[in-house]
Amino acid sequence: MKYLLPVVTAAIILSSCGGNDAQQKTEESSSSQSAQTANGNPSYDPNRGEGKFTHVEVGAALDAAKAEAGDKVYAVKCGSCHKLSDEKLVGPGWKGVTTRHSAEWIMNFITNPDEMLDKDPKAQAMLEICLVRMPNQNLTDEDARNVFEFMRKNDGVK
Repeated sequence: MKYLLPVVTAAIILSSCGGNDAQQKTEESSSSQSAQTANGNPSYDPNRGEGKFTHVEVGAALDAAKAEAGDKVYAVKCGSCHKLSDEKLVGPGWKGVTTRHSAEWIMNFITNPDEMLDKDPKAQAMLEICLVRMPNQNLTDEDARNVFEFMRKNDGVK
């Protein structure tokens, strides 16, 4: 009997220190989501198109300066996973990509691949084929436009 009181006291103390794990995880998740939108990355909203790019002006003729700048971005950030042919490396080959996808879709995907892979059906279908999520390369909007123009050059636009 003399051991019962210390055991019960210890049990009460230990159970009161545990806290509510489910509530704590919910609070952590909420603060994480707030930080994600607070850092400037827009949330995916299918009503705005496939992301922040809802209309991209694409001329009939190639913008050679943008294509050259896009080639430099490709060499540093894209070429290790994407070939310029239709052959898959880690990710899909780029040949014909501008005929398969809109400028808006391509630019949204390359600037925000995580959100697109989580919510866009076309991106999810590509993930099923490639089996590797494209990492976010943190391209600026200008980089994305230049890469798109480089893709057009690769597809034969003059």
